[in-house]
Amino acid sequence: MPAIKQPRYRTIALRIAEQISNGQLQVGTKIHARSTLATSYGVSSETARRAISILEDLGIVETRHGSGAIIISRDKAQEFINSESDAQNLQNLQTDLSKQIEDQKAGLMTLTQSLNAFIEQTQYYKKHNPFRPYELQLVNDSPMFDQTVSELNFWHRTGTTLVGILHENRLTLSPGPYAKIQRNDTLYFVGDELSVQNVSNLFYE
Repeated sequence: MPAIKQPRYRTIALRIAEQISNGQLQVGTKIHARSTLATSYGVSSETARRAISILEDLGIVETRHGSGAIIISRDKAQEFINSESDAQNLQNLQTDLSKQIEDQKAGLMTLTQSLNAFIEQTQYYKKHNPFRPYELQLVNDSPMFDQTVSELNFWHRTGTTLVGILHENRLTLSPGPYAKIQRNDTLYFVGDELSVQNVSNLFYE
């Protein structure tokens, strides 16, 4: 979500409030005439007038006929600065949350694509293999974790064909011999009715 740009007159009002707060402009002094203010900030007289109006509405300055705008409160100036800072923080938070939502959407789309590919892969195996795919989530500790499919001698020790590994929401199809198996992974494999027990025994026997 793009940042919301502050109106120019509000930005000018905030800068004047900052000068009042840090003592550059003292209470009781007169702010430059609108025309001078407009020239200083490179804006129209109307924009300068709106900036002064904001400060007057907030009780920071007082407009006196024939005297221009007189600074009457440093505390009010600081309150204005604080409120603008809070508003900016909320806007930044909203922007961050929006980005996180977009990132999650992108992640879910990737996961959906992987799952669709997995479905196609399992349908292929169903067509060319008499055994349905099984799955097993490895939730308990095992000394066999963090080893590759090759190091585990997976096919020879289980009699099953490993067709997928789901690790932290990332699905790897047809994992090669160097794919590692870790705790909380979900394994997808095809084999006979003893497949689940054989795979479980590999890690937990």
